[in-house]
Amino acid sequence: MPGAEIDLRALVGAVSDAADRALTLWAGGQTQVRQWEKVPGHPVCEADLEIDVMLRQSLSLIDPAAGWLSEETADTVHRLDLARVWVVDPIDGTRDYLRGRPGWAVSVALVEHGAVSIGILAAPARNELWIATAGEGATRNGRTLTAGSRMILPGARVPADHLPRHDSDLRAVHKPNSIALRMAMVAADEADIVATVRWGNEWDVAAAALIAQEAGAIVTDALGDPLSFNRPEPTAFGLLCTAPGIHEAATHRLAPRARELLGRA
Repeated sequence: MPGAEIDLRALVGAVSDAADRALTLWAGGQTQVRQWEKVPGHPVCEADLEIDVMLRQSLSLIDPAAGWLSEETADTVHRLDLARVWVVDPIDGTRDYLRGRPGWAVSVALVEHGAVSIGILAAPARNELWIATAGEGATRNGRTLTAGSRMILPGARVPADHLPRHDSDLRAVHKPNSIALRMAMVAADEADIVATVRWGNEWDVAAAALIAQEAGAIVTDALGDPLSFNRPEPTAFGLLCTAPGIHEAATHRLAPRARELLGRA
């Protein structure tokens, strides 16, 4: 089984330790860590970098042969020749982290031959630990997750601050800044759909994709095509994570928008 040689307990411990350190730096929402912008509109802070180093050290002990792909580390082609790769976002949801809001998480995935075999999200400010292993289901704080049974798109719950006019038939629910946590909401039947129509990075969604899929949700890109990981350019255009009964309808709605945007690029 994929990931069978990995000591899952050690891995969960390493991710939890990193999350606890991030929580200490966050200090109950009163974080004083230095922050700046990598590029306009994309914040980063000292905690991102410290947690990245911490995870790389601990995960390399768990699987020294695995490659490394992280938001906060310069990418190299070395990972492309390896069967297994750690895909990491040390703090997904940095904006919430810096604003003192709890909608952030440490995201760690183990990718084997292009597929996620283990996914872990630790959201200590929310007292949540999400774990999925390929073929063995997904849990939050030890409880098995099952995606919702919704069969019609109108009325579907979307984590959003507001909905555009052409999606006004959907229903907005609370939106954490972390896209991984929004996808996890679909796994936990707290949302029905998460959708984007922009280029996104593998480290943002890898762990959450497995958590959602193991809970029965369907996860694709914005065109409805399956996601793969550890690609030479580790990005995909858009994301569609839904309860299984509405994925086809959601794809019919989202894919034309995605094709239009791609045509302009």
